[in-house]
Amino acid sequence: MMKERFSKLLLGEDMSGSGKGVCTAVTISNAITNLYATVFGQNLRLEPLKPEKKSMWKREMDCLLSVCDYIVEFIPKSQNLQDGTVLEVMESRPRLDIHINLPALRKLDAMLMEVLDSFQDTEFWYAEQGSMSSNSTLSGSFRRVIVQRKEEKWWVPVPCVPSGGLSEKSRKHLRHKRDCAYQIHKASMAINSSILAEMEIPETYIASLPKSGRASLGDTIYRYLYTADKFSPGHLLDCLNLASEHEALQLADRVEASMYTWRRKACLSHSKSSWNMVKDLMSDIDRTDKNHILAERAETLLFCLKQRYPELSQTSLDTCKIQYNQDVGQAILESYSRVLEGLAFNIVAWIEDVLFVDRNQEQ
Repeated sequence: MMKERFSKLLLGEDMSGSGKGVCTAVTISNAITNLYATVFGQNLRLEPLKPEKKSMWKREMDCLLSVCDYIVEFIPKSQNLQDGTVLEVMESRPRLDIHINLPALRKLDAMLMEVLDSFQDTEFWYAEQGSMSSNSTLSGSFRRVIVQRKEEKWWVPVPCVPSGGLSEKSRKHLRHKRDCAYQIHKASMAINSSILAEMEIPETYIASLPKSGRASLGDTIYRYLYTADKFSPGHLLDCLNLASEHEALQLADRVEASMYTWRRKACLSHSKSSWNMVKDLMSDIDRTDKNHILAERAETLLFCLKQRYPELSQTSLDTCKIQYNQDVGQAILESYSRVLEGLAFNIVAWIEDVLFVDRNQEQ
């Protein structure tokens, strides 16, 4: 197995051996994503992970994460010799982003496993669609659960509860674990967002930016961004009345593209024209500059949009960053936080399904 994984890593997933594979960062990112799909892809219930799956997850993640042990930075350190001479030597330590985030992600990982393990002997059980167990009194409950989750996932097992509903102890346990999983989801999402924010913006994305932020957003949104004396992103989103998460994601892509278009225009007159220095340059730009104001308001709107739709898929920029990223450390942290975020979100949804069925059973 190790030989196979090592070979695929060197080949960059190009089994022809012609050197057309992806870079190491993308290979490891894909490996973590694929491992998550293998281990958790069929896990659609609130129950402990099977021992063999748990062993696979721990063993192979330890292997993939071990790369981080060798991503270091060098810092000066004073060393006293026996004769009293003081020398300055270079000492290695884990790179700062890895030193801060990797232990946190490992902790979140362990906490999610503990949440799943806590559902060992439960008062609820599951029945597949179309094959409701004879002792189940929840005929037709599947459709109600789907409506509650606003998803058409016919393959998701149906949670069932006793005729009298769950005991108060069981409900309290479910709520507690839901809150835990929700906090883990928030922490994973925060780490993922911070890593993505630090990734370099690919040249392909820069080349694809619209020449006009106004044309990208449309006249209605542009006029509100530019003319409103007291800009309120929440009020703007209320007025837009987005009907679905798909529309929200499309708007997020347009707002983000416009934001970087205006940032680039605000920096064009500056002597330092490198795109990689945009963050530094923004602090030097005239705060009353039209493009600077528009970029700031677009950033605020994007932040508000992501808050209102926390389960929003990654934007085009995020996807582009992951695809073209060549920093192995960032690839590992981004993919690890992303899969933990997904697992935590699923656990919250599964718990909500059980609680929803329990409420309906009481009625």
